[in-house]
Amino acid sequence: MTERIPTAATANGPPPDAAAGLYVGQVMHQRLRPFGHRFAYRVANLVVDLDRLGDADRLCRLFSVGRFNLFSFSEHDHGPRDGSSLRGWIDGLLAESGVAAPARVLLVCYPRVLGYVFDPISVYFAYDAAGAVVAVVYQVHNTFGETHTYVAPVRPGEASPAGIRQARDKLFHVSPFMPMDQRYGFSLLPPGEGMRIRILETDADGPILAATFAGRFRPMTSAGVLKVFAALPFQSIKVVAGIHYEAARLWLKGATYHMRPAPPAPVSHAPASRDGGPFPPREILRTRPQS
Repeated sequence: MTERIPTAATANGPPPDAAAGLYVGQVMHQRLRPFGHRFAYRVANLVVDLDRLGDADRLCRLFSVGRFNLFSFSEHDHGPRDGSSLRGWIDGLLAESGVAAPARVLLVCYPRVLGYVFDPISVYFAYDAAGAVVAVVYQVHNTFGETHTYVAPVRPGEASPAGIRQARDKLFHVSPFMPMDQRYGFSLLPPGEGMRIRILETDADGPILAATFAGRFRPMTSAGVLKVFAALPFQSIKVVAGIHYEAARLWLKGATYHMRPAPPAPVSHAPASRDGGPFPPREILRTRPQS
């Protein structure tokens, strides 16, 4: 079932006040070239306020922060993945891009289900005191255990009543059936009554892959967690199994296999604009120490 998500940020309302909640909806991938390939699955994303993890831990009996539960969240799964403060990590990344410490940071990611998670992409929305999104941080994971973080301040012209649109060069190997010489176009409806994340992957010949998540907000309650688990049991295992199943389908269709290159620096920062003009096409890579 397709979620009916508002088409504009103004209609979507402000971000949730709660310390944590769920966005339940559908993830869809559609390959456009050199042959068609499409799949869609129901999933549940977690949204959590990085300044209120203690409050999130007390929302209901079936959700915990830093402890085993039916659904849970751990800082070890994100950022530098050493259990250190994600809020401090985000503040440091944004400072390197010239963005002042935000008033609030919401992380959208998959929850741990019975202690296990694989999260292909985690998206951090950084808000100023007026409630505007001033930066988005995209942390991408692949099935080889590697991760890369794209830091993307919201530049003039990227935010509109329809949402946020950003573009970044692809720097990190994700699928062995997609080459590296590509660019991502992000189209976001930030968290509100609904949420939408759309990624359009393009190469020199145009669009090649579209990936979308669209979902509606649900409060974090024990009844709500039970309902989502009953509808989507063992989601984390399903995500990993689905990745390998779809990869097998692509191989059988004759998709070209691309060897995994050496990983880039862990973090890339969008270059500053030049006199308000277009951004240069190449990214700035900065290695952050890993503890």
